[in-house]
Amino acid sequence: MAGEPCIISVAITGSVPRRKDNPALPVTVAEQIESTHAAYEAGAALVHVHVRNDDETPSSDPAKFAAFQEGIRRHCPDIIVQFSTGGRGRALEARGAMLHLRPDMASLATGSVNFPTIVYENPPDFVRSLAATMRDGGIKPEIEVFDLAMLYNTADLVAAGLILPPPHVQFVFGVKHALPARRDILEFEVAKLKELLPGATWTAAGIGRHQFEVARWALEMGGHCRTGLEDNIRMDRDTLAPSNAALVARVAEMCAAQGRPVATARQARALLGLSAVV
Repeated sequence: MAGEPCIISVAITGSVPRRKDNPALPVTVAEQIESTHAAYEAGAALVHVHVRNDDETPSSDPAKFAAFQEGIRRHCPDIIVQFSTGGRGRALEARGAMLHLRPDMASLATGSVNFPTIVYENPPDFVRSLAATMRDGGIKPEIEVFDLAMLYNTADLVAAGLILPPPHVQFVFGVKHALPARRDILEFEVAKLKELLPGATWTAAGIGRHQFEVARWALEMGGHCRTGLEDNIRMDRDTLAPSNAALVARVAEMCAAQGRPVATARQARALLGLSAVV
């Protein structure tokens, strides 16, 4: 959809990659702030945040999330901060422990799904509890869709008043045992989204070698894009990404090729119905 601004989200760290996989991975809070600032200057309007322990394992420490949020607000006051409530390596009861910090957004997977080596567990009562906490805290969820049932679960949560409309949905492609990276599947999911949840906004994320292909589909179809070292540590088969900013810059170039301007953080806030930063 030429002319429509594209929100570029950057997933800076995640819970799976390690420095041995790509030395550019930001692990400490200070590294994450620096990496996010560079990605923001390259065009990212939203940062998706996981934090790590000193040994690089996933952490749920609210103090680390707080330090990140405080630091990034000094450097990029209007960037959209989105905390992850994802489950790799984190206890169920700890996954929402930082929501009292009231980030702009938080991720919310609305069902369980098989991942390459684990079950990504999101029981219905847990999902409803997280959704209620986000609603009551003024936090907009980003619905993470790994299969079709999660889209229908989201519609049920909206109908129950646990998610305020219009929702923002992210379709994730290329995780083994979940949605395969196929354009016809994205087209089907987006058609169902428009049917079930009119007015919803959406992003598509491709994992690993699928990242730029999925981004191109999203750009052509009027959606938004996600990139970052959480999802993809390479520029191409033979080249490690030197930074999150380099991945963002590549997607920004793709936006230009499709005739879609890169959304500023202020524009992204308006598109997602978020408050402006004063």
